[in-house]
Amino acid sequence: MNLIKHILVVSWLTEYCNKTIEFGISLSGKYKAELSVIHVIDTTWLQGWNVPMMSMEQEHKNEMEKNKEELHNIVSAEKKKGMMIKEFVSEGIPSEIILKLIEEESIDLLILRSHQESRMERMLVGGNNDEIIKAMPCSIFLVKQEICDVDLNKSTISVNSTGGKKQK
Repeated sequence: MNLIKHILVVSWLTEYCNKTIEFGISLSGKYKAELSVIHVIDTTWLQGWNVPMMSMEQEHKNEMEKNKEELHNIVSAEKKKGMMIKEFVSEGIPSEIILKLIEEESIDLLILRSHQESRMERMLVGGNNDEIIKAMPCSIFLVKQEICDVDLNKSTISVNSTGGKKQK
């Protein structure tokens, strides 16, 4: 009996979402489940500002477009391999959009990236994961994200044979 028939991966259109989508692709293949990916554009952070923010808003949109293209390339590569993936793009209040889509698409497993965000990302993405987890609309899989990737070839810290660290 297969309990996972339809997986939804949430992309916040940030550079950290690649790993989340890759987990969705992997689990979808393992469980032979339908896969959907939603790219969410949170517009609520713009509400309540009385100062002109066109440059900040435009910069945010440009960054999101770049990330959206990268994430779309990952999805497209899997589609070319024969995997069926539905893609959704929505703007608005992310938690409401995601909860509605979970109900409409009969989602069994929701994949979110865990938040280890900066203050700026917290402002832009908000506490949407918290709201979704509290609603617990289906099973939820959180993907741990590293704050930054470390290039081991450029690392300035090494570990000696006794387990201690020494600076290079």
